[in-house]
Amino acid sequence: MGKDKLNLMNLAFGQGTFKRAIYTSLLVGSLLTFINHGDTIINGGSPAYWKILLTFFVPFCVTVWGAITGKLSN
Repeated sequence: MGKDKLNLMNLAFGQGTFKRAIYTSLLVGSLLTFINHGDTIINGGSPAYWKILLTFFVPFCVTVWGAITGKLSN
């Protein structure tokens, strides 16, 4: 890996960023899944699983992106 990739990986996953992103993803993803698909799940239906995966993946990416840009601005 080049030096730039190592630096980007450190910005993205160093200093607890990965753990924070996982926690944020679980909290926000669960809440949004309940809001968007709760009625379907409660009524015994099966929502599109790819949509649920995206519901968890997007907050993860936003948290990592925010951490990277925050670290770069300092």
